[in-house]
Amino acid sequence: MIEKALTSADVEFVTTLHGDEPASFHVLLQPRGNQADRLLRAIDDLALGELDEAAREGETPEGEQALDAGDRALEVSLRALRGAGSTAEGRLIEDHPLDALKSLVEEVGADEVLVLTDPHYVEEFFHRDWASRARHKVGVPVLKLFSHSRA
Repeated sequence: MIEKALTSADVEFVTTLHGDEPASFHVLLQPRGNQADRLLRAIDDLALGELDEAAREGETPEGEQALDAGDRALEVSLRALRGAGSTAEGRLIEDHPLDALKSLVEEVGADEVLVLTDPHYVEEFFHRDWASRARHKVGVPVLKLFSHSRA
């Protein structure tokens, strides 16, 4: 589960997590503009010392614009995973990301879930981030990873 396009560092990280063992990825992407309110995102930016990012939170695409950006980010991520030699499929999700994740885990018989996002300190502190909530919902191990750099 991701919220933006994977960087080359992210792709290398996730495709080498299990050594030479072949991996197949089923990527769910929920565009950042649709997942949390601006205030929480701005607080996260401030906690990271990224004042410019906090000031630009109002520019984050929402609605149809977020979906268009999400489609592009998903395609970039899938191409990068395939380019690294992995099998990769994906879909954009608009609502209820954890329900979509649980359904996908059951549908494909996933062994584990990777949640790769920027840090979300407020949600993490209260255990309301995707990984914390998914651990109680999906029935397989959930590994929380932080994106290596901004996409």
